[in-house]
Amino acid sequence: MTAYTAYAKKVFLGRSAYRFDHLMSILSTVLQFFIFYEIYRALYGGEDKVDGITMSMVTTNFVLSLGLGTIFSPDDYFLPNKIWDGSISTELLRPISFKGRMIAENVGNSAFNIIFKFIPVLIIAVLTTGVQAPADAPHFLLFLISAVLGYGVLWTISFAVQMTAFWLVNIWSLITIKNVFVNVLSGSMIPLWFMPEWMQGVLDLTPFASIYFTPVQIYLGQLSYGGIAVKCAIQIVWTVLIYLIGDLLWRKGQRKLVVQGG
Repeated sequence: MTAYTAYAKKVFLGRSAYRFDHLMSILSTVLQFFIFYEIYRALYGGEDKVDGITMSMVTTNFVLSLGLGTIFSPDDYFLPNKIWDGSISTELLRPISFKGRMIAENVGNSAFNIIFKFIPVLIIAVLTTGVQAPADAPHFLLFLISAVLGYGVLWTISFAVQMTAFWLVNIWSLITIKNVFVNVLSGSMIPLWFMPEWMQGVLDLTPFASIYFTPVQIYLGQLSYGGIAVKCAIQIVWTVLIYLIGDLLWRKGQRKLVVQGG
């Protein structure tokens, strides 16, 4: 465990060294939020509620989704880069789990993003827009638990996509497709409240809605405790299922791996 903690700490300190990049990231996230905010405010046309969905609910969805997206941000090129430059052969000889290192470095990156990106953006959003408070303390606690489970879903999707790098020369297109599906079907860009009712039912069963929209629903108190249990169970099932798929590709990929050069 000490080795994985060291990797997480290394990433955290490494990110801290690039202050200008950090400031630009905050500015980019803030601009992204306000662009979406202004677009939806124009669509609402001065109305406070459309089809039962208030502007403050939409605002809260954007703040939480963008915030969680900023915190999570798995490195989709962690494995592909090491396959491309041949360093994967050295990495596999290390006396620690490669997958454990992937998670540790992601945790270090997430810790940095929480402190230096999410909190500043959250403060700006709360002071300038109508972000709702959580329904109550129990729902906030369950929101945090669901957010961690959502992180598990997103990380395993990234993990499974990265494993295809053992067979494909370049997985940029797959990563792009994955990001489009996550951004659109998770409720991050378009809140799922605005989707047709039949589509909401379908998306609720996919891994994408489990990433951001489920935590948002819990935060706003839209789900009963029974509904929360079902949604969290869906998050766990998808995390385990996608991880098993990625792990199968990982084991098969190692047997296929051929590294040229040195």
